Amino acid sequence: MATGVLMLTGPTAAGKTALAMQVAERFDAEIVGADSRQVYRDMPIGTAAPSAAEQARVAHHLVGFLDPRERYSAARFVGDALDAIAEIQARGRRPLVVGGTGFYLRALAGDVTLSPLRDDDLRARLAREARVHAPEVLHAWLTALAPQRAGALAPGDRYRVARALEIALAEREDAEATRRDESVPRSLRALGIPFRKVYLAVDPATLEQRIAARVDAMLAGGFLEEAERTGGSAVAADAVGYREALAYLAGWSNQVELRIALIRATRRYAKRQATWFRREPELLRVPPAGAFDDVSAVAAALPGWS
Repeated sequence: MATGVLMLTGPTAAGKTALAMQVAERFDAEIVGADSRQVYRDMPIGTAAPSAAEQARVAHHLVGFLDPRERYSAARFVGDALDAIAEIQARGRRPLVVGGTGFYLRALAGDVTLSPLRDDDLRARLAREARVHAPEVLHAWLTALAPQRAGALAPGDRYRVARALEIALAEREDAEATRRDESVPRSLRALGIPFRKVYLAVDPATLEQRIAARVDAMLAGGFLEEAERTGGSAVAADAVGYREALAYLAGWSNQVELRIALIRATRRYAKRQATWFRREPELLRVPPAGAFDDVSAVAAALPGWS
C-alpha cells in the first residue's frame, strides 16, 4: 500500500506551521503547502509563509513559486499536490499537507468534483455578470446548474462561485470532454492513497490574541513595503490584509486604524475558515495542548509512517 498522507489544517494564526515542523522532523516528512496565497512569490509576510530557515530545516513544496499576477485554481493545486506527493513517496519520505485553504484540501481528498475546463469568452462574460450582480445572485444561478458544487461554496465567495459557474456552463456545452476528465483519477481517494485530516482547534480567545500578535509582527516586519511592492492590481493582492495596507499607503487611514482593520480582516477570515471546517468530512479535531502527541498518534497509524 502507498505511503499515507497526513493533512494538517486549522484557522489562520492557529500555529499550524510550528506544529507541522515538529511533526515533519519527527517522521522524516516533507511539507506540501495547501494555502491559496502562500503559493505566491515575494509575499511571505502577509501570507505568513514558512520562513527561509524553516524551509531549510524541512523540504517544502508549493510555497512561493508563483508570480503574484498569475491566477491559481483548485484544479491546478490538486495536480501540483499529487505530483509533489508522488515525488515525496518515491524518495521514501512521508507527505505532510499543511494549510488553511479548505477547498483545496477537500478537492485533494476527493470530496468535491473539479474540472480543468476553461473558456476565456465565457470567463469574460461571467466577469461582466459579477460586476453587475451581487455574488448571491451568481450563487443562486450555480445552485440551479450544479447544486452539489454550490453547496460546497460560500455565497459570498465571488471568485470561486464564478469559476464554478464557468465550469458548470462549459460542461453543459461539452459533456464528452467532461466524461473524459472524470475518467482520470484526480484525488487521493480516487488513487487509493490513504489519508487523514487533522484540524488544530484553537479556542476563540486564544486565537484572538494570536491574530493580534501576528498583525503586530507583520507591521514590524515590513508588511507595508511588501504590500506596496505587490500592488493592488496583482491577483494575489486580494489576500487578507493587502487591501487595508494599500488603503493606508494611499492615505485613507492612520496607523491605529490600519492595525484595527488588519486584526478585523484576519479575524473574519479565521471565522470563515472555522465555518468551512465545521462541514468538513472525516476531520479529527485536536486542541493545541498535546497537539504534537495527538497528531503523532494519527500519523503513526498511517501506512508507511510508523
